[in-house]
Amino acid sequence: MSNDPTNKKFKKWLDILQQESWQLELIISGFAIYGLFLIVDPIKIAMVDAINAKNTYALALWGTLFLSWFILALNLLTHVVLRGLWIGAIGLRYVSGDIDYEALNYSQKFKERLMRKVGSFDNYVAKLEKYCSVIFALTFLLVFYLLGVITILLIVGSLENWMGEPELKNYKFWIGIPVYIFMIIGLLLTLIDFITQGWLKKKKWTTRLYYPFYWVFKYVTFSFLYRPIVYNLLDTRFGKRLIWVIVPIYIAIAILTGTRYSTSNYIDDAMKSSEKVANDKNYEEMLLEPTDYIALASISAKVIKDTFLKVFIAYGPSVEDDVFYFNGKLKPEEDNRGLLTPFSIGNNEAEKRDELLVEYVDTLEEMYTLKIDSISFKSDFVLVTNKRAQKGYETYLDLETVAPGKHLLEISRKTHKKDSVYFRKIIDIPFWYYPQ
Repeated sequence: MSNDPTNKKFKKWLDILQQESWQLELIISGFAIYGLFLIVDPIKIAMVDAINAKNTYALALWGTLFLSWFILALNLLTHVVLRGLWIGAIGLRYVSGDIDYEALNYSQKFKERLMRKVGSFDNYVAKLEKYCSVIFALTFLLVFYLLGVITILLIVGSLENWMGEPELKNYKFWIGIPVYIFMIIGLLLTLIDFITQGWLKKKKWTTRLYYPFYWVFKYVTFSFLYRPIVYNLLDTRFGKRLIWVIVPIYIAIAILTGTRYSTSNYIDDAMKSSEKVANDKNYEEMLLEPTDYIALASISAKVIKDTFLKVFIAYGPSVEDDVFYFNGKLKPEEDNRGLLTPFSIGNNEAEKRDELLVEYVDTLEEMYTLKIDSISFKSDFVLVTNKRAQKGYETYLDLETVAPGKHLLEISRKTHKKDSVYFRKIIDIPFWYYPQ
């Protein structure tokens, strides 16, 4: 059969297909919902890993996948519920036909109101059908919108990372700044056009201004893949209203999901470790879930039974700025932090890095001070990656001279602000020492 849109047979086939599309919708929704609940935990774990690694690009990727999961799960569950209600209505119509308002024997006032507001049962079935079909189409449209927004933000972020702090004489300035400004203006105009449902395309003067941005952003946002669906929604009053309503609904649901109940003004799950607070994220034995991670630093357990204390300090990108400040010899000619390709680090640079590794660790040891109560301990760091793929440095403190009972581990780091050097407390971790 020809797929020419002007062909009568093709149009007839489409008419038949759209009447039977509910079966395909239910099959796709069922398999999609099942798959969505299988992948949600791996996505959450990957997001936590990206947060721990301070990896902006990975966080953007997994964050986009999680938001897409949220949109798909919410819309498809709504679609299945409404489609089930629609099937039930169809079955009821077969049994009892239309609504007989005379048989209900209501007063004239209620009968007239119900006939005006509720109408015929066929009208109710038609509304359900319309909502189901539009919600199913809108589900995947919203995912594409989200992908477009994230793609724009990634491009802007990559430009900022690539340019760094460009100078006027640097080629990065003359290339990066115009592209950056173009992307920001394009993002704002695209957002305005989306909120106003195409107002920038309606006026001659706005069209001339907006068209270059529209032409570029249709590829950046992948809108060339779904534009027919958008315009098909916007050419009806129902579609326009639905797009206006759907965003506030998502905001309301996000607020509801973030709402929690508090039982105390002083005790909270997110409290940081201190002399009077023991946060589970600072004790390795308490990290049981795949999404649990170490916050700043950790020790092995709350109750230490061995004559030594294992201390792990999580690495953060800002640490290396202090390392370069206190030891300029370690600062490379080109900073390789950020997004790297397989060709980013050459063999000579890797060899030079390995040669300076000992001095790098020595500088770290000079920067950190570890105390148990008021007693200072010398750190002897080893660079490690723990079982949760967190980078950091590890040392072991001798507890032979420490008395049994409750103690407080204090970790501080030497840092700088402009030309001012000072020690900043990183964390306090309470523990109990009862050697066997």
